Amino acid sequence: MKYLKYIILLLPFLGFSQETISGKIIEDNIDDNNMGIAGANVYWLNTQVGTVTDVDGSFTIAYQPSYKKLIVSYVGYKTDTLTINTPKFIRHKLKPSDGLDEVVVTSRKQTTAKSYLKAENVMTVSSDELLKAACCNLSESFETNPSIDVNFADAISGTRQIKMLGLTSPYILIATENIPSVRGASQAYGLSFIPGTWVESIQITKGAGSVVNGFESIAGQINTELVKPSTDDKLFVNLYGATSERLELNAHINTKVNNRWHTGLYIHGNTHQKKHDVNNDGFMDMPLFNQINVMNRWQYVDTQKGFVSFINLKFLNDEKQSGELNFNPDTDKLTTNAWGNEIDTQRYEVSAKFGYVNPEVPWQSLGVQAAFSGHKQASYFGLNVYDIEHNSLYANAIYNSIISDSRHKIKTGLSYTYDHYDELVNTTDFERTENSVGGFFEYNYNNLELFNLTAGIRIDRHNLLGTFITPRLHLRYSPWSKSAFRASFGRGKRSANIFTENQQMFSTSRRINILSSGGNIYGLDPEIAWNYGVSYLQGFNLFGRKADITFDFYKTDFTNQVVVDWENPQEINFYNLDGKSFANSFQAELNYNAFEGFDLRLAYKFYDVKTDYNSGRLERPLTPRHRVFANVGYETAVKDNGSHWKFDATFNRLSQQRFSSTVSNPVQFQLPERTPAVATLNTQITKVLSPKFEVYLGGENITNVRQPNPVLGADNPFGANFDSTFVYGPIFGSLYYTGLRFRID
Repeated sequence: MKYLKYIILLLPFLGFSQETISGKIIEDNIDDNNMGIAGANVYWLNTQVGTVTDVDGSFTIAYQPSYKKLIVSYVGYKTDTLTINTPKFIRHKLKPSDGLDEVVVTSRKQTTAKSYLKAENVMTVSSDELLKAACCNLSESFETNPSIDVNFADAISGTRQIKMLGLTSPYILIATENIPSVRGASQAYGLSFIPGTWVESIQITKGAGSVVNGFESIAGQINTELVKPSTDDKLFVNLYGATSERLELNAHINTKVNNRWHTGLYIHGNTHQKKHDVNNDGFMDMPLFNQINVMNRWQYVDTQKGFVSFINLKFLNDEKQSGELNFNPDTDKLTTNAWGNEIDTQRYEVSAKFGYVNPEVPWQSLGVQAAFSGHKQASYFGLNVYDIEHNSLYANAIYNSIISDSRHKIKTGLSYTYDHYDELVNTTDFERTENSVGGFFEYNYNNLELFNLTAGIRIDRHNLLGTFITPRLHLRYSPWSKSAFRASFGRGKRSANIFTENQQMFSTSRRINILSSGGNIYGLDPEIAWNYGVSYLQGFNLFGRKADITFDFYKTDFTNQVVVDWENPQEINFYNLDGKSFANSFQAELNYNAFEGFDLRLAYKFYDVKTDYNSGRLERPLTPRHRVFANVGYETAVKDNGSHWKFDATFNRLSQQRFSSTVSNPVQFQLPERTPAVATLNTQITKVLSPKFEVYLGGENITNVRQPNPVLGADNPFGANFDSTFVYGPIFGSLYYTGLRFRID
């Protein structure tokens, strides 16, 4: 009976009945690659009823029996008139104009787009936005995005950690093409395993996401769409070099096998073999590393029969070394000769996606996703040993259809996950197997001009977490032009992988204590949280130029949490929450196209993140309450030969952050209660010489801000007060880089 209230909540939304039809407008080209046309005009002849297609070419438009002629038009394509006798899903191809006297009108697409039409608060980041920074890997792809915070996890490993809504990445469901990918053993370093050039776009969803993707999402979802062999360049090469002596190579080779099959080979390699110690504390400011990352990707498309599929094969070998400058792993590994750290990771992945759209009934489709990964990490941190093996299997089957008409869409299906963990923490072995079977149902009502609702529910049976229900609800209301009021709530549940998610603790002298509550995972109970959110998006014209402003507020309430307690500097304690833990996040953002080619993005963010520790309610350590963000980008007009300039600059200011307590340390190892404020500035200049060739030059932290003495007790790393986790700002200082990109279409 306690779950009945969730089901009752969904019942009122099954009764809407206003008529609409939906469809998709795609390009008609010889490659038959099914690419949607964004921004096409769709309207009824001799009426004021119309709309424009979404980013993937999809649209929904009001329908009445008196409406018969549907006009579809887009600049550079022939305008078509469709005769509609009955409501149905419309899939239409627009043919490019080929007249001799054609006039070509072009416009710049937004590099970051927010939908006015979806119920979820989704931001789509295109590959053009990613190119505003070096974007060597996914963890470095969010520097120009105010919704994601990026910081270093510690002063030794060089690992970048992201946060959303004030919560770290374990609370974010991170997926690759809607298959959960950065989780479990890959949680700490997995973002650096996805090269930036492989990314076609990123979808960032704030708040609890769709039930289709699972039950673990709490703060939000980040989905990465990879480049497609059928639409990517036949050859793409990116070379990168930095003043730190970091070198990278990316190469894409794509081939059309036949009219239905395309394949691509994607190679990424990076290396850094120079020891730096700018602050003269005896420790390297950034690790030495080598990484080789290879993916073979196959794409099959048969639009006539409605089939599409992808097969991905990936292999990764990643080696990192950090620690004292004089550390030699051949002679000093796991000794007190010198403090050192090595992390060696091998990972392989096999994934497949299969989709079928019924050509006779195009609103019915079936999708199947399956993925297997094997992850093996061997590592040590001074005298601490941490090894982990994680084998994971994921499968998901999704059926899409409509109820009555295309305004009422449903998704339903089944999912299965299997995870086997084997961890060695110094001399103690932790081994467990998790598996779950779940079913989900999601209903979407879409009256495009006014109201949109997505209500989902899933039930899962997990061998360690039990049987539980996950509800999610998203609403969108647009009372006037270019507006979107949104509200959402949802529940998330997850098992905390306390060692792999907090590997920075091994780079300290702290004792590790697990205060068992009798739970099934490390003796701890699972984490459960509710997320609630509201947002308002308004587009408008300012001095005749396009602009939009967004306000959003999200609150995450934990009903149970695995608390990571750093408040005693001699130990780290893990225990289940006794009291309250919450994260409140407010963000205001303005985007403005001030003049042709010039875009401005301003944002302010406020966090109130607190937890009841054993020592009392405290702010979450190293979480700034205020953040100010600004990004400006300018592109010159494109010349006849395709050449032009691109300029970009990003400013970030973080307010003071709370250090976890050090009052029980000797005086010389005590830190102030709060950090100073930190401001950084990144810039990049790109010269596009032709559609095939471009060069770029950039700088990170060009104001040379550095945190002094980031390693506590650096002069005695095997002593009782050694700690590298008190990091709030840049360590290395300014870094400059250059590179080139070459492509053959």
